[in-house]
Amino acid sequence: MKKTILSLGLLLSIALQTASAQSYPSKPIRLVIPFPPGGGTDLISRELGVAMSKTSGWSLIADNKPGAGGNLGIDAVAKATPDGYTIGMGQTSNLAINPTLYSKLPYNPLKDLKPVVLVASSSVVLVVPANSKYTSLTQLIADAKARPGAINSASPGNGTVAHLASELMQQVGGFKLQHIPYKGFNLALNDLIGGQVDMFMSSVPTVLGHIRTGKLRALAVTSLQRASELPDVPTVAESGYPNFEAITWFGLVAPAGTSDEIIQLLNKQANAAMSSSAFTAKLKSEGAVVLGGSTQVMADFLKRDYDMWAKVVKESGARVD
Repeated sequence: MKKTILSLGLLLSIALQTASAQSYPSKPIRLVIPFPPGGGTDLISRELGVAMSKTSGWSLIADNKPGAGGNLGIDAVAKATPDGYTIGMGQTSNLAINPTLYSKLPYNPLKDLKPVVLVASSSVVLVVPANSKYTSLTQLIADAKARPGAINSASPGNGTVAHLASELMQQVGGFKLQHIPYKGFNLALNDLIGGQVDMFMSSVPTVLGHIRTGKLRALAVTSLQRASELPDVPTVAESGYPNFEAITWFGLVAPAGTSDEIIQLLNKQANAAMSSSAFTAKLKSEGAVVLGGSTQVMADFLKRDYDMWAKVVKESGARVD
């Protein structure tokens, strides 16, 4: 009798999940963006929301929930009802870096979240003020080696991709910069453009406009290939550090309990939206590369970067309590 009841309960649960997936979505989907409006994560999230609405007819509502390096927004996704109506745009910092950087993190990205799909990636670019004496990465590194700690490097905060890409470059290159963490991109950019700091590392979409208008000079990108929107800017690998790579990436995640059927529906519709020429062109114009692929591709990608950045964080000594 007990086995029969358990079997019936299991069948009922499967039937309900299947029915739920077949009628999904029956209302707007909340897309949590764990950073303020205006940055790279916000831009990519909103463009994807618009593209998915056009290709699928679904309604995605953007919800900016910034704070604690993206942790607040991702924690809200992890703790949301796992019914497919709350998803989030995770990225390198809050999924692969913060678990090692923060002494206490309210979520485990490998256990409390389900990967949906990789959306995009972007090189990190090293920029200096337009009137800087540095015209190449080789020149800047030579000066940094001659004067350890004399060159200051701004970042939007401790443990961000921008900060740790700089730390990784220092570890590989054997030189030392003076790190100056800011509370966000805008403050750091303003001081960089004004000449108060020597250099800054950022995702390409965040600073591309300033490079194009001549306010900033780009010295190198951290991807293995040159950025399509910055074809004249060499890679760090080309500048004497073979195989150097430190990119920032973005991917949709859902609460861990979300059914596989709904995850696959989200993956299918997101891939369809990302294959549209309008979405691809928009992200390319902002210096990002469209990714896509299966949920497993994102899971493998996340685990790889999780392990890589853990090593960089530990060696840098960066810590946030």
